[in-house]
Amino acid sequence: MAMTPATQSALAQQARRAYVEGTLRGLPGVVEAVERGAKALAGQTAEPSVAMKRRDVVLDLQKAAPFWQQGMITMLRSALNSGMVSASRPGDLPSPSNRSAALSLVDDDTIEHEILSSRLALAMMDRASWEFSDLRSRIGQLEKREDMDPNDAFRPHVLARIATASWRAAGLSLDTWRLLQTVLHEEFAQFVEEGYHEINTWLVQRRVMPEVDLRPYIRRSTNSAWVGSVVSGVHTMPGATTSGQGRMGVGDETRLMTRAGPLARGIDHAEAVLGRLNKLIGRQLPEFVATQQVGTPASPALRAAISEAQQGIARRLVQAGAAAADVGAVSTPAMLEELHQRKQALKQAAATPVERATIEIVALLFQSILTEERIPAAVRVWFARLQMPVLRVAVSEPDFFATVDHPARKLIDRMGACVMGFDATGRAVADLLEKEIKRVVQVVEAYPDTGRRVFQTVLTEFEKFLEHYFKDANEASRKGVSLAQQVEQRETMAIQYTIELRKMLNEVPVQEGVREFLFQVWADVLAMTAVKSGGAQSEQTKAMKRAAADLIWSASAKVSREERAEVIRRLPPLLKTLREGMEHAGVPVEKQDEHIQKLNNSLAAAFTAKAAVIPHERLEELMGRLETLEELLPEAADVEIDESMVLDLSGHESSELEVVGEGGSMPTPAMLAWARELQVGSWYMLDYRGRNEQVQLAWQGLRKQLTLFVSPQGRGILFQQHRLAAFLQAGLLVPAQEESLTVKATRSALAKLDVDPSRLLN
Repeated sequence: MAMTPATQSALAQQARRAYVEGTLRGLPGVVEAVERGAKALAGQTAEPSVAMKRRDVVLDLQKAAPFWQQGMITMLRSALNSGMVSASRPGDLPSPSNRSAALSLVDDDTIEHEILSSRLALAMMDRASWEFSDLRSRIGQLEKREDMDPNDAFRPHVLARIATASWRAAGLSLDTWRLLQTVLHEEFAQFVEEGYHEINTWLVQRRVMPEVDLRPYIRRSTNSAWVGSVVSGVHTMPGATTSGQGRMGVGDETRLMTRAGPLARGIDHAEAVLGRLNKLIGRQLPEFVATQQVGTPASPALRAAISEAQQGIARRLVQAGAAAADVGAVSTPAMLEELHQRKQALKQAAATPVERATIEIVALLFQSILTEERIPAAVRVWFARLQMPVLRVAVSEPDFFATVDHPARKLIDRMGACVMGFDATGRAVADLLEKEIKRVVQVVEAYPDTGRRVFQTVLTEFEKFLEHYFKDANEASRKGVSLAQQVEQRETMAIQYTIELRKMLNEVPVQEGVREFLFQVWADVLAMTAVKSGGAQSEQTKAMKRAAADLIWSASAKVSREERAEVIRRLPPLLKTLREGMEHAGVPVEKQDEHIQKLNNSLAAAFTAKAAVIPHERLEELMGRLETLEELLPEAADVEIDESMVLDLSGHESSELEVVGEGGSMPTPAMLAWARELQVGSWYMLDYRGRNEQVQLAWQGLRKQLTLFVSPQGRGILFQQHRLAAFLQAGLLVPAQEESLTVKATRSALAKLDVDPSRLLN
């Protein structure tokens, strides 16, 4: 028996109530898990100051945990009892009250509070995105809404706000939260994911969109409040498991997927969305096979209709732009209306149901893309003109709907990723970038029969353009990229020099203090001099090499009076050259004094040393090798710029370039892999040095060991690979897009088709 609208609405409200009740039952377990995590963290080896902070955190948490727990429960129960958890009053949860002076807010910085709260919400969504997507679809169907209210009780940021506000009300500091952030994120994310899963299961039992790919849990926490029933009297699905001994199969893969790194999860998410689309289409059209790379060519009538539509759209949009004196001024409604009319004509020309379905799906994808507010209006018109070329490819290459790496999808996603941050910054898209997107679209339009090949070709060209654009053409990034390249060159050469100097002096009897100076200081001086003076063969660089040779000779054992006199004669100009080199490399004066003092001690020791004398022939050999040092250096591509080799990058800082040297947490291999896969042009939210701002990835160095982001104001922020991964892991660097443009558009199309699948056939 079909449910009435009233029954459906009541069921959605019951699901919300069940979710909040489950949260109430489960919060004590979450608090206990956080306490255990804090103790485990305190037990790890760390510097004395860090270890002491962690121990203090454990003590603070033990005292305040009951108040934190009660605060969260009180806020949730108040909302539940007052009927606030409903579709009409979603997530209308009270703020924490000041219970006493001891429980007063310890930090009035609302912005900082919101930042921590949003990071927790992002961690929840990162872990629970698939389950939440399914839940959102089911609640949307029950309530006949396109999407949940921004403050729906189901949304993770509602619980995140409660958790952080109650934390502060319990007398716990935000610094303590930051120390435990990894633990807090993990425990809350797992708890919310389990909650969404159980509510999905409960709704499926009531025949609410059972066709959605519900992902069963395995190895669920045995202490979780979510294990078992959600509402009293409700039983789990037949065959479902509630213990850690779940059945092998899809569940295993799902669990592994949720535990994988963000890169893998993102790919899996995209594939899951495409899989749901194909499943839905297959139910309506069994003959639709999206996995085939080459399908049936479009019927002659449809091919002609697509060509006519392409020309007509281009002509209409150009005319509309000319009338407005700006192509970018064409309104979104005007574009959508034009594309809708063309869709109807195309469907009339289609020869098969599969062709009509393909036309409908592509139209829905572009409807979503063109209503994406983050795409600047000036660029939106060029995305509109891509619809017909994409339709042509989709008809002849059905795997467009099945594979995330189809070049047409990748091209749309890359162009979208580059422009979707401009509206947020208040800046217009740069002329050159807009012109390149226009050129790309026109090339695709000009080669209608090449399909995948033309999309792959222009995608490759677009990637090359981006590299050139940020390096040479973009005013905001040009200087930052130049500085970053200098940093990379200097650091690479310094490491190269260090490696070769170690080889040269491996069996040479030289004072240890001199060795350390050459490896740790002078290698960097040589590199800096070579970078700034125009190369390894410049006179300045040669002078620094001669100074190294003189120092090696001076610091070797001296047995004759003549040699000692020669050392004394050479010493003042040598020390002067050493100081000049260190100053040129940016070594502070106090550090220079320290190095010179150590060298004096080493040179004095050489006068009385009983070590073997360096033969004259060996000294001549060393001099020759220093002269031609660059010929011996390892290839730059083989040099790894990591934190163990580079002690301090902060010396490269300037008003135009910040070098990130602290922050984040020890990255996992998955996070390192993700850091290596970030793409030039993409936008991110960066939380660093008290700023939370949008930045764009502008440059990546050799083997992606250094990565440069640029702020809208043109300030460069430089990361080493490990530090970049650490920021990603800690949520200090977050992609501005949770999912790619085409995946989001596919989800939007799915939502519409879920409501009315018959539109595929009409």
